[in-house]
Amino acid sequence: MAEREGIRDMLRGLRVFAGPLAAFDPATAPDDPVELFVEWLGEAIAAGVPEPHAMTLATAGADGAPSARVLILKDLTDEGWSFATTTSSVKGRELAENPRAALLFFWGPQGRQVRLRGPVELAGARERAADFSARPLEGRVAGLHGRQSQPLDSLETVHATAEESRARLEADPGLVPDDWGLYRLVPTEVEFWQADPDRRHTRLRYRRRDTGAPWERGLLWP
Repeated sequence: MAEREGIRDMLRGLRVFAGPLAAFDPATAPDDPVELFVEWLGEAIAAGVPEPHAMTLATAGADGAPSARVLILKDLTDEGWSFATTTSSVKGRELAENPRAALLFFWGPQGRQVRLRGPVELAGARERAADFSARPLEGRVAGLHGRQSQPLDSLETVHATAEESRARLEADPGLVPDDWGLYRLVPTEVEFWQADPDRRHTRLRYRRRDTGAPWERGLLWP
């Protein structure tokens, strides 16, 4: 208990936004948030930010209880931000019940966040199959045996099932599980957040009434 009592002081003593931080002038931002995201992503990659394509996906089922986890961005087009999972997973089931979600990218060394919200669409069968086939072998092995978030009796069961899945793929390299899902978040809101050491953060939000409407943008208080 004594150790836990010191956690607050320990947390408050940690440095944040130590810098050097990236610069951002919202007056020069493009009209399309996709263009700005691609620019920021490129700068994160060039700066050596670890796993800059990692993002937090937040979903909620019919009961409204939120869930969040880190995934990898699979693609970005004018249609939206893509990620993959099985339709039978917790997130897949929640998206079936409530097809809306939020994404968060955090590039700490640069003091940047990008937040997105909007409806989520499930891609067609051909596109889902192509996405699965393009995955590395171990990714296909993991996606093939499924069971994500189900109770597990032992780690040995995971290894045994993985070997079974590998054998199935070796016998049929074109095998695609029926429950493989490729999802696309089509945002109605995108916010670009740039940290400031004095907490005078810059926040630029793009917003539209629906996915077919033009973007409007404006600044937000930090």
